[in-house]
Order: sequence, then structure tokens, then C-alpha cells
Amino acid sequence: EVQLVESGGGLVQAGGSMRLSCQGSGFTFDKYAIGWFRRAPGKDREGVACISRAEGAAHYAPSVKGRFTISSDNAKNTVYLQMNGLKPEDTAVYYCSAAPGWCPAGDYWGQGTQVTVSS
Repeated sequence: EVQLVESGGGLVQAGGSMRLSCQGSGFTFDKYAIGWFRRAPGKDREGVACISRAEGAAHYAPSVKGRFTISSDNAKNTVYLQMNGLKPEDTAVYYCSAAPGWCPAGDYWGQGTQVTVSS
């Protein structure tokens, strides 16, 4: 059974940093694309970043490019989202997702973790 567990959310002031973690189990980690999505109140779900070893690439939404970095530690079956320069508009529930092969992921989902950026 594929399982994804996010951690690392919380409250941070604007301009601050936060790192989210997504630990996966039940699948061959390095053969899957792992993506981070977010949903802010009243808004549609948005793809934030995605990484795929099969593709050999990472992708970012324009709204986070240059501020967020996605990385993976295959030995720990964990993908990280380092978020710097956080803005109030980054406030959302962040979800980790996985799919075989290439980005944008989306087959399996974690439970989500709340990130709140205060102004």
C-alpha cells in the first residue's frame, strides 16, 4: 500500500523559511515522481514543485521559483520542500503526491500539512 506522510508545517512570519518533508512507503521510491501541491482557502489546488529521478528534473510553479527548492533523499524515502522568502499568499494546506515515472505526480496523496505565513 502506497503511503505518504507529510510533516513540517506550522506558522511562520513573512520572509521566513520552513522545510516540509514527505516520507513515502509501499513503493519503489526512486521510480516515482513526487510532487508538492497546495490548496489555499477558496482557491483551486495548485502544483508547487515536482521531482522525478526517471526524468532527471525538478519543476516549479512560477509563483515559487527561486524561493522554493525540492529535493529527495532516496535512502530515507523522503522528499523535502525547502521554502524560503515565504509570503502570506503561500498560506495553504500542502500535500505530497506520488505517481510512477515522470511529473506531475497525482496518483497517491498524503493527508496534508498546514502552512500559515503571517504578515
